[in-house]
Amino acid sequence: MVLCHNILEFVEDPDAVLRGIATVVRGSSTVLSVLVRNRAGEVLKAAIHDGDLESAERGLEAKWGYESLYGGRVRLFTGDEILAMLKKVGIEIIAERGVRVLSDYLPPQISREADYERIFELERKLGQFPEFTAVARYTQYLARRAATVSEDKA
Repeated sequence: MVLCHNILEFVEDPDAVLRGIATVVRGSSTVLSVLVRNRAGEVLKAAIHDGDLESAERGLEAKWGYESLYGGRVRLFTGDEILAMLKKVGIEIIAERGVRVLSDYLPPQISREADYERIFELERKLGQFPEFTAVARYTQYLARRAATVSEDKA
């Protein structure tokens, strides 16, 4: 298992990172887990949680967002971008899941502490559906080395 969680958003050259990872993802038994900031999720967070419709509209085409926890810029991705980046280095996506589908958009009157178990269970359920994955704050991709012709025949 190779984890690449919340890294591609912060590096200068995400393609270079994925090229490096591709050298260690060998055979069909090695699984790569990539977790990235979803552009659509940033748009919804700006509109729903922050009430900032102007930022939400700007975010529709934004390649970069603002990281509120640490400050500074953070790269935003679409599913098509990640798919293309992985395909370019010979890695194929085998599963996709939405992460933080609703927890980052909840209004302040919902206690994240008191309702933690309930929120967690709902997140677990929602994250498996493509329509919710598309608007989640983060997207997780499970991937592996793309099968070659010789591997298919073996």
